[in-house]
Amino acid sequence: MPDTSPQARNADRRKAAFFDRDGVLNEDIGFAHRPDQITWMPGAREAVKRLNDAGFLVFVVTNQAGVARGLYSEEHVRTLHRWMQQELNAVGAHVDAFYHCPHHPDHGEPPYRTDCACRKPEPGMLLQAMAEWPVEPKGSFLIGDRDTDVQAAQRAGIEGTLYRGGDLDAVVAGILARMASERNG
Repeated sequence: MPDTSPQARNADRRKAAFFDRDGVLNEDIGFAHRPDQITWMPGAREAVKRLNDAGFLVFVVTNQAGVARGLYSEEHVRTLHRWMQQELNAVGAHVDAFYHCPHHPDHGEPPYRTDCACRKPEPGMLLQAMAEWPVEPKGSFLIGDRDTDVQAAQRAGIEGTLYRGGDLDAVVAGILARMASERNG
C-alpha cells in the first residue's frame, strides 16, 4: 500500500531503483517501527542521492508483517517513513514513494492475515509503483537482502541484486557503472 498519494505524472518514463528497507537501507533488527530503532546502513543515504542525481525514480518496497502480528500499526510505518524521508532530505536525497505490505498469510487477523499479491516474493508493490509512476522497466532494478526480494524483482520484469552488506553507495555505483558499460559497449 502506498504511503504517499501519487500526483498527476505526465513526465517521460524513467528508470527506477527499488530498495527493500530493513537490511538494505537500515540495519534489520526485526520489526523496526520507530526512528530510535533505525541505524542507516553504510552509504545508504548517499546511494539514494546518487540515484536521484542520475535521474532515477527511487522507491522503497518493504514487507511489514509486524502490522499483521499486531506489533505496530500502519500509521507507525507511515510515520517512520516520513522520518526517513526527512533524514534523506537533510543530505539532499529523497525517496519518490514508500510502499509497504502489512499482510502475512499465517499471522494476525483479517484483513491483515491474508495471502496477498503485495507481500514479496510477489511483485505487487513493484507493479503498483510501476503503474502509478512513469517507470521504464528496462534499466530499472531492485536491491534486497533476501531471495524473496530478488524473486519479486524478477516477477516484475526487472533486475534484482542481492545485497550482503557493506557500503550500499558502492553497490549502487557498481550497478550504474555496469549499466553504462553495457550501454556503451
